[in-house]
Amino acid sequence: AFTDTERLIGDAAKNQVAMNPSNTVFDAKRLIGRKFNDPTVTSDMKHWSFTVVDDFGKPKIKVEYKGQDQTFSPEEVSSMVLTNMKETAEAYLGTTIKDAVVTVPAYFNDSQRQATKDAGAIAGLNVLRIINEPTAAAIAYGLDKKSGGKCNILIFDLGGGTFDVSILTIDDGIFEVKATAGDTHLGGEDFDNRLVTHFAHEFKRKFKKDITSNKRALRRMRTACERAKRTLSSSTQASVEIDSLHDGVDFYTSITRARFEEMCSDLFRGTLDPVEKALRDAKMEKNQVEQIVLVGGSTRIPKIQKLLQDFFNGK
Repeated sequence: AFTDTERLIGDAAKNQVAMNPSNTVFDAKRLIGRKFNDPTVTSDMKHWSFTVVDDFGKPKIKVEYKGQDQTFSPEEVSSMVLTNMKETAEAYLGTTIKDAVVTVPAYFNDSQRQATKDAGAIAGLNVLRIINEPTAAAIAYGLDKKSGGKCNILIFDLGGGTFDVSILTIDDGIFEVKATAGDTHLGGEDFDNRLVTHFAHEFKRKFKKDITSNKRALRRMRTACERAKRTLSSSTQASVEIDSLHDGVDFYTSITRARFEEMCSDLFRGTLDPVEKALRDAKMEKNQVEQIVLVGGSTRIPKIQKLLQDFFNGK
């Protein structure tokens, strides 16, 4: 996020997005290494409150920073995040860092990979190599050390805004990506949306007031919904308490895990479609998958774990 005085990264940027929507930038990964006229860029732009301009065929992000209009390439924006991560790591380790390994989605093409490498260079990092995110997840679990022979692994990665399924084969420590599938716009935020819609209806029913035009109320509602969703991963019920939500009305309510699962059932069940597609593309039966790795906060949802377990007959 860019303000009159400074540049903010991560939570600091997230916490002020409401006051500064047009200068708070996210999703640079959806722009990096793409052309301005790429159809996915055109459709993604509809979701953003910041401005993307065409700079000789390349997308640039236009913001007001320290009182002046400035444009940044996606590589530059990504490099700011990488710089921040570099500084965080340096503070923790108490030493300077030069080398890095950077991960990218398995479906990134050469242009997207090169642009990511460039972002690392701008951040002052020597990028030793770019590796695929699912491969990194498998290495994190030490799966490259486990198997004697050939091993098939399915990585199920459901984050805040994206869903990726990858099938990897490890043979003697060598990784091969056999198939990738997923949904570029499915994740935790969609589950939050279902809760927001549900509670907005409830508010209208109880108090005959519509909060959907009140941006601040919706934002507070969304924050409460995300908290409730997290609670429902460990408890079967969650309470929502928001003082003076809209027109001075306090909103106190609760939701059960069963009701939450019901309102998201189509989205939850839909995560199995890319799993089936990846298996088809890899020409593999589901009983040939030896390891399943869950990545991303949304995989903590018990229903999603249950659906996967049932699909893979108890694995």
